[in-house]
Amino acid sequence: MFYRPADGHGLPHNPFNAIVAPRPIGWIATRGSLGDNLAPYSFFNAVAYTPPQVAFASTAAKPDRGDTKDSLAQIRESGVFCVNLVSSELIGPMNASSAPLPAGTDEFTVAGLEKAECETIDCPRVAQAPAALECRLVQVIPLLGKSNFLIHGEVTGIHIRPDCLTDGRYLPPDRLSRLGYKDYAAVRDTFELDRPPGG
Repeated sequence: MFYRPADGHGLPHNPFNAIVAPRPIGWIATRGSLGDNLAPYSFFNAVAYTPPQVAFASTAAKPDRGDTKDSLAQIRESGVFCVNLVSSELIGPMNASSAPLPAGTDEFTVAGLEKAECETIDCPRVAQAPAALECRLVQVIPLLGKSNFLIHGEVTGIHIRPDCLTDGRYLPPDRLSRLGYKDYAAVRDTFELDRPPGG
């Protein structure tokens, strides 16, 4: 099968949503004048080592937030955000925090999550998360299409849950990832592979 996205795919579900997978989930925490917010984003990844940087995309809007959603609206206001990583034990609260709730609703409370404070920024984080990345906004890049934005941040602080460190390596029990549609995966089967010399 070949199709041009501009012409449509003719399938009951958009295949692009599942082709680039698995994707890590960036569980984005923010704080703004309306309070604290928490929402999962599957268009998320690390993009540089030194200094450490991440990016995620917000791809829709809410009627009570103008051209975007709560997360980006609050990042525009505060200039900071915290990316919480997700393990399978947190799938229920992560899913609950994805509900399209009114601006000002605290998803930490809705999802029954313990909130902790960040160290380098004024922002909450998920206390139970295997790891959390405190970030300062670098830039918001408008993408093609309505309400599509790429949020680029520099990591200024890193939290790692003690049980996720083994022999000096970050090894959480698993890593929850998005596969597209309603499909998720808990990544547990891993292996090591040496790069070619000089790689």
